[in-house]
Amino acid sequence: MLALTRHGTPTDRPPLVIAHGLFGSGRNWGVIAKRLSDTREVIAVDMRNHSESPRTERHDYPGMAADLAEVIAAERRDCDLLGHSMGGKAAMVLALTAPAGLRRLVVADIAPVAYAHSQAPALEAMCALDLSGIDSRAEATAALAQHLGGEDAQGLAAFLAQSLDAKARRWRLHLDALARDMDAILGFPEVTGPFDGPALFLAGAESDYIRPEHRARIKVLFPAARMAKIPGAGHWLHADKPREFEAAVRAFLEA
Repeated sequence: MLALTRHGTPTDRPPLVIAHGLFGSGRNWGVIAKRLSDTREVIAVDMRNHSESPRTERHDYPGMAADLAEVIAAERRDCDLLGHSMGGKAAMVLALTAPAGLRRLVVADIAPVAYAHSQAPALEAMCALDLSGIDSRAEATAALAQHLGGEDAQGLAAFLAQSLDAKARRWRLHLDALARDMDAILGFPEVTGPFDGPALFLAGAESDYIRPEHRARIKVLFPAARMAKIPGAGHWLHADKPREFEAAVRAFLEA
């Protein structure tokens, strides 16, 4: 089963399971998870091939959805599910194919469509990093930023470096599997649905991951979906505007 980090204690409200995005980990969601755990237990997972979870040779959405379904089934009661980016796609596939035990769904800044952008530069930077000469995450961040170049290099490098175990000089990511299945990660499987339960699609107003032309597809698969935007937030909306993100999620889950 996936590695879990639990926040808070069980209450009479459904637990909230959080699924992170590509190259992330459950630990990235620690602040949000702790704040939301004041009224319910929050379970942040490490997705397969990330951080402390098992390594698998396949990294596709049916597999990731099955992983999340196993986590929910183990709770033996209904759960709410929040997924960001890659985790949001996995959460959607679970809702559309195996919704047993799922009460409410929150999808953060992603749509049920294929995307054309590439994550190759980030993968190349991590694979090219000579870990034998790295003694700290700060050194790794600097080297990754130099390799990446560009305006957003420092922020992306710092994010990627969080998945480095500098002491052991190893990545907490199965880079080979992620590279091999990158087309599947950027895509979205053929699923029919629909999921009729409550769903919130929460976008960053400065992000282009959920576009106007995606709304029709969202409504076909998630007819009860509500859509909202967080002003001033980009794709990492939970990091850009954490209080606003928390408030939106809390209001939806407690409605």
